[in-house]
Amino acid sequence: MSTPVADSTNRLAWLLEGLEIPGVRFAVLLSEDGLRIAHSRGVVKDDAERFAAAASGLRSLGKALGEFCGGASNTVRQNMTEYDEGMIMITAAGAGALLGVSTTVDVDIALVAHRMNELASRVGHEIGSAPRHGGRN
Repeated sequence: MSTPVADSTNRLAWLLEGLEIPGVRFAVLLSEDGLRIAHSRGVVKDDAERFAAAASGLRSLGKALGEFCGGASNTVRQNMTEYDEGMIMITAAGAGALLGVSTTVDVDIALVAHRMNELASRVGHEIGSAPRHGGRN
């Protein structure tokens, strides 16, 4: 049995348990516009929110570059950015939602990518996020 999540705004954190593997620092579910939906135990809420905002920006850059890989209608499947001390991986996870993962350098990237895609396809309907609308009602 897993440890209960104390943060009441993090009710979907249980979805991320399959990504708690060696070399994964943390995982965050986020909306395409950069709002945190849930986060794993490896990161505090404030950092998860900053990660969500930055991951959304990185995803947008990936969309902008899609035309250079075949055409303007190209969609981004996954973003991967390698750093000196690890990687950031982002993939679609349902309508309007993304899944972002931070890793160390000692990680099986193929396993992480597989688990991310498995999670996204298995629970996409639960973590899908409808687009926000500009005005107040």
